Amino acid sequence: MRKLLVVLGLLAILNAKAQQKHPAFMEQGNIYEVNIRQYTKEGTLNAFAKHLPRLQKMGVKTIWFMPLQPISKEGRKGSLGSYYAVASYTDVNPEFGTLNHFNKIVNQAHALGMKVLIDWVPNHTGADHPWLKTHLDFYERDSTGKAIYTADWSDTRELNYNNPVMEDSMINAMKYWIKHTGIDGFRVDVAWGVPYSFWNKCIPALKKERDLFFLAEADDPKLHASGYDATYSWTEFHVMNDIVAGKKDVLSLDSVLNTIDTSYMKGAWRLYFTSNHDENSWNKADYATMPGNSHAPFAVFTQTYNRTMPLIYSGQEEPVLRAVSFFEKDSMGFKKYERASFYKTLLNLRSSNSAFKENAVFTRIKVNNPNKVMAYSRKNSSDYVVVVLNLSATAQDVKLDAQLPAGKNYTDIFTHQSYKDIHSLQLPAWGYKVFEYGSK
Repeated sequence: MRKLLVVLGLLAILNAKAQQKHPAFMEQGNIYEVNIRQYTKEGTLNAFAKHLPRLQKMGVKTIWFMPLQPISKEGRKGSLGSYYAVASYTDVNPEFGTLNHFNKIVNQAHALGMKVLIDWVPNHTGADHPWLKTHLDFYERDSTGKAIYTADWSDTRELNYNNPVMEDSMINAMKYWIKHTGIDGFRVDVAWGVPYSFWNKCIPALKKERDLFFLAEADDPKLHASGYDATYSWTEFHVMNDIVAGKKDVLSLDSVLNTIDTSYMKGAWRLYFTSNHDENSWNKADYATMPGNSHAPFAVFTQTYNRTMPLIYSGQEEPVLRAVSFFEKDSMGFKKYERASFYKTLLNLRSSNSAFKENAVFTRIKVNNPNKVMAYSRKNSSDYVVVVLNLSATAQDVKLDAQLPAGKNYTDIFTHQSYKDIHSLQLPAWGYKVFEYGSK
């Protein structure tokens, strides 16, 4: 036991000293998740491509495509099935288009200064993937030798990571996309279900091909040590929902954030969001979990807090205020883009202000009502940003207890109003202020 404690202590020290490095192209970045099937009436790559210039103008830096591969028919849920029941790792779903169509999108995105991620599903395959006929030993099996699945994912079959040949086959399938397309990285589904030992081998092998970004669908600090750049902030997200529901307050969120600070590698990025495909389809995010004005301060938080890699889900800029069907055709229907200006302001601030660079200094600011209001600053050289969020359903008179730079104006990035002094502020319910210091 003593030896184990010593080892754990040494690991904690190493983790505390380690500074995670990321691809330079993702610094001050953001991610926009694309649900191809529902994005347009056609549900194709070509139809989506028409939206790329709009998204680039909105400030989107990186596009993440939900799985592009064919979907298994055996055990299919609904008439179209789940993206995440992959029938072939190295083909494109013909409903979406072809590999050539995808490469045209990647080239177009790159020409617009954007990066591209694809979704990868390594924990399981679809229930009629060819490996089930050619390599049954690639799968977890029951006592009768039948491939098994997890929970109610009856359209999938669980892969066996005790088989090194399967592991090499998975890595080669990922290399196929690197070699045949210009993708810039992977968002990995159920990354928590795959052994660390695999990622310790897989990610370095893929990064030898070229500099890539890796996002894990997991709330696990150990995955950063395995090479992942960002992990999901499920814990923070659930507390944010509880704050809107009146079950918790800012102090509860602070408790979680403090735990993240001590348990994650220095510099580790967290994917912050107010919705994604799972949360929208199954849990009514963000239209019901953060209804009305309550969405806004949390969206600001995801874009401006420390170590964030912010995510916007398809349709949030519209906004699409309903659950989008997962297994059937259900076009989002873009028409108004009512939140586009709001997101554009945040995304442009993040990309243009050096206070959002990795070497910037992040500081929490004390407030008079810490259970309702959160405030913090970001500073890099002469660039200084102050964020004040009312995370409550009641108006707040806010006092900032901090020595703030003086001599120049503070400009509200949303209203463009200038302030000489921001120590005292009045915020309405779910109100927010983001100030740039010294901007004109």
